[in-house]
Amino acid sequence: MTREEIINQLMVNYNAFTDFIANLDEKEFLFTEKNKWTAGQQAEHILRSVKPVTLAFGLPLFSLRIMFGKANRPSRGYGTLVHRYYDKLAAGGKASGRFIPPEIAYTQKEKICKDIIAATEKLCSRAEKYSDEELDKYILPHPLFGKLTCREMLYFTVYHVEHHHNNIKEMLHM
Repeated sequence: MTREEIINQLMVNYNAFTDFIANLDEKEFLFTEKNKWTAGQQAEHILRSVKPVTLAFGLPLFSLRIMFGKANRPSRGYGTLVHRYYDKLAAGGKASGRFIPPEIAYTQKEKICKDIIAATEKLCSRAEKYSDEELDKYILPHPLFGKLTCREMLYFTVYHVEHHHNNIKEMLHM
């Protein structure tokens, strides 16, 4: 995907997710089974996941280079990254630390949705300033994958929200 295609897909996926969450009633928003996160917790997890990516894309490129280095390989494709994500999950990978959401009340739904969209819009605005070459040149740390190119981080961000959107639909049998 080009930078423009990635940015477009980010907005499509995040808008679809927040629209879905916004339309859940209280029972659906708070429903859980088999010790899975509620829709509210998954929304909070998405917010907690997109915020550091948004922050990183706001840093000057020289800061990224100094803090994390430069890529020593080409960026992987979107499909490859998604496949690696499923491999990591199958091997027991899961959210940790600051990415684990607390219990989320129904009254927090609207604010979380607004915050997700605001962070995503800011991420897209910041990603627009990168060239396709820069997306492949600079790297960022990911808690599950290790180092990813900026392009791969955006790919993950595109897919991550879709993954959680599907998890909620599956849990709610929708």
